[in-house]
Amino acid sequence: MPRVSRAEAQQHRQQVIDHTSRLIREKGAEQVSVPLAMAAAGLTHGGFYRHFSSKDDLIARALLAAFAERRQALDRLVDEHPPTGTDPADRSARAEFLALYLSTLHRDHPADGCAAAGLVADAARAEPGAPIRTAFTTGLRDLVDGFQQLTASTDDDAGTDRRTALAELSTLVGAVLLARASDDPALSHEILDAARQHLDEA
Repeated sequence: MPRVSRAEAQQHRQQVIDHTSRLIREKGAEQVSVPLAMAAAGLTHGGFYRHFSSKDDLIARALLAAFAERRQALDRLVDEHPPTGTDPADRSARAEFLALYLSTLHRDHPADGCAAAGLVADAARAEPGAPIRTAFTTGLRDLVDGFQQLTASTDDDAGTDRRTALAELSTLVGAVLLARASDDPALSHEILDAARQHLDEA
C-alpha cells in the first residue's frame, strides 16, 4: 500500500476537520462519532489517530474552524459594505449581518451556520476545562471582537462597545435557538422578526 505524502495527510486532516465542523453544528457534538466524521470526509476511521489525539481533539479543532468561518464572513461583510456616509439607502455591514443571521436560511441550515448557536448547548454541558468548552470560549471571544469591528465600519467612533456587542450577540444567538426549537412556523418567524426589529432600532 503506497504511503501518503505529508501534503496529502495534511489535506486529509483538513477534510476531516471541515466535514466534522458541519456535522457538529447540524447534529451536536455528542452525536458525531469518529467513524461518522471520517466517513463524511471519505476516509476510513482506521487512520483517525494519525491525525488527531482523540475525538475531543477533533471536536475542538472543528469547533474552532466553525468560529473562524463566521469571523471570515464578518470580515468579508466589512470589506463589501464600506461606510459611505452619503446614501442612506446603502446597507451597512451590521445591517447585512443581522439580516443574514436572523434569516430563515440560517435557522433552517445549522450545518452552515454560526457555531455559537449550533454548539452552545454542547459547550454549556461540558465540564470546565473540557476541550470543547475551551474551544467554544476562544471562538466566542473572537466572534465578539469581530462584531465590534463590524459596527466600527459604520460609526464615527470605535464602534459598539463590548458590553453592547455581548448583549446584541446574546440576542442573536438566543433568537436563532428559540426559532429552531419551535415547531410552530408562525412563532418561529415571529421570534426572528422581533429580534431583527429590536436590533435594527438599537
